[in-house]
Amino acid sequence: MGNDFLIIEVDDAARLPTASQLAREMCQRNYGAGADGVVFVSRAHQDNADFASRIFNADGSEAGVSGNGTRCAAAYLYHAGLWNEPAIRIATAAGVKHGRLVSRAGTLFEFEFDMGRPSFSSEAVPMTITPPVERVVRYPLHLGGDVLEVTCMSMGNPQCIIFVADFSNVNLAEIGPFIEDHPIFPDRANVEFVRVNSRDDIEIRIWERGAGHTLSSGTGSCASAIAATLNGLTDRKVRVQTEGGTLRVYWRDDDRVMLTASAEVIYEGSWLRELGA
Repeated sequence: MGNDFLIIEVDDAARLPTASQLAREMCQRNYGAGADGVVFVSRAHQDNADFASRIFNADGSEAGVSGNGTRCAAAYLYHAGLWNEPAIRIATAAGVKHGRLVSRAGTLFEFEFDMGRPSFSSEAVPMTITPPVERVVRYPLHLGGDVLEVTCMSMGNPQCIIFVADFSNVNLAEIGPFIEDHPIFPDRANVEFVRVNSRDDIEIRIWERGAGHTLSSGTGSCASAIAATLNGLTDRKVRVQTEGGTLRVYWRDDDRVMLTASAEVIYEGSWLRELGA
């Protein structure tokens, strides 16, 4: 999907004292392997999951969850022959994600994952709004001398969505960091600019917390589709077009969010450099 991750199999994903530094070094595109993030996977030590994972952004910060990263991890596990059942359960920092293998063609996999339920309150995002609000919809975000209407939520990570008529005036490299690091977001934020094409089709541009401009985002696609529905712009089944490809989001009536998209294993290798070398 244009959002690339390095998948590393470890003995215990919970015990990784050098994971942050390793992620920073490996994700460097000029001096490392190059990626948007690293996913460490291991067998789960809990009954309600098959595997455990921890996801680190390119800047070394740990992500609560990544829809694309989790899907890439699942693709690796099937490709490596570590799992062959039609359903898979992967524990993340934001809970266990339940996936289903939809199709496979060589190293290309398609999965449907249950991404859980979104949280809408300002405290859950989190945002420093006083007094707190139950839903952050069309909230006026002051950015210098400008005011942007934003819709925010948590998909296990903070998401900030802005609707635009077109992308010609959106300078991601300039405005993305300002919103990501805005003081209203104590944990920073992932940012999506959304153009609505129809009741079942949207297009987005993405600035990811800790990674910058990325071509795709699973949780960002989910949040964008939900935000469009909350604002009365789309129905609950939405096709999300990213720069890296198309994902399908279904926000069910029980509030659970189903994400269907592909992941492809493109290479395998060994990391030879000593940490910090």
